[in-house]
Amino acid sequence: MIKNQLPETSLRLADFYYDLPEERIAQTPAEPRDSSRLMVLHRKDGSLEHRIFRDILDYIRPGDTLVVNDTRVIPARIIGHRKLRYDADLKQTVHTESTAPVELLLLKQRENDTWEALAGPGKRAKPGDVIEFGDGIMEATVLDVIEGGCRVVRFEVKKDADSFFAALDLLGTMPLPPYITQKLENPERYQTVYSKTMGSAAAPTAGLHFTPELMEKIREKGCEIVPVLLHVGLGTFRPVKEDKIADHEMHSEYIRVTEESAKLINERRAAGGRVIAVGTTSCRVLESAADENGILHPVDTDTGIFIYPGYRFKMVDALITNFHLPESTLLMLVSALADREMIMNAYNTAVQEKYRFFSFGDAMFIE
Repeated sequence: MIKNQLPETSLRLADFYYDLPEERIAQTPAEPRDSSRLMVLHRKDGSLEHRIFRDILDYIRPGDTLVVNDTRVIPARIIGHRKLRYDADLKQTVHTESTAPVELLLLKQRENDTWEALAGPGKRAKPGDVIEFGDGIMEATVLDVIEGGCRVVRFEVKKDADSFFAALDLLGTMPLPPYITQKLENPERYQTVYSKTMGSAAAPTAGLHFTPELMEKIREKGCEIVPVLLHVGLGTFRPVKEDKIADHEMHSEYIRVTEESAKLINERRAAGGRVIAVGTTSCRVLESAADENGILHPVDTDTGIFIYPGYRFKMVDALITNFHLPESTLLMLVSALADREMIMNAYNTAVQEKYRFFSFGDAMFIE
């Protein structure tokens, strides 16, 4: 697994706090996708511009490479009931008549149909327990309890579906963040238009602003769009609890860079083009897979990289991102790319200018 070595920092969790009125949290996505607002932050002088997202074309140059995360969100929240429970005294599973609900939130695929998941309540998902979903369509056996209380569960499809993901489509729901309280009428609005590889528990939300038409205009301008992969799990959203941010440890997430993508990005960067990451997930993939000489390598592994001020970027030259939660690792990442005080000023300006925040909110371009 890839992890980073960072210098010590005196920064504390409170250094990344800002006050956000609840009404600034976007509950619904912008229509059309590219009509959301765009704040442009120029790092050379800290100046800000206020635009519309489709104006990103004005800031993209011929020769640039736009790197996107083509993960696809799965309906990762499933609710069933415990069919068998493990009896420690008998040392075997026994039937239970309980219909009390057990909820699993799938976070990370280990192999085949074995996943790491959050379970609620945990007392109904102990090792050896068997949970049934959808009147017997699928069952999950709890194999282990690991760090952070996550469960390792193995799924088995029993009927009405020919694969795990087909069963999940029948049984699961889209796991929207808890700060979104309105129902999402069209689940595709929580997918990027270029989403491809199933496996995320949440969307790489910076990509939600792109339309197929905007992407075509970007290509016509001489900017190549190149995919990488990070399946978004707990690592991206796990709250920082340590006062000293350097003590925080990221949960690992699966990443992949193909030989083709690495070759194309390296060639275009060597020719003088910028690498523009779409979202913090794409940024973390690129920084995980790049060496100290700024060369990107193919990878198929996990990353636990944690980027905060003091980090030296090896690959990413600019970033398209949304506005992130106070005291989050994502806010720390953007504060590493730009000066922390510059970022906090931009966020406070965004609040004053009534930008929309978080997953369905407006965007920022840091160049």
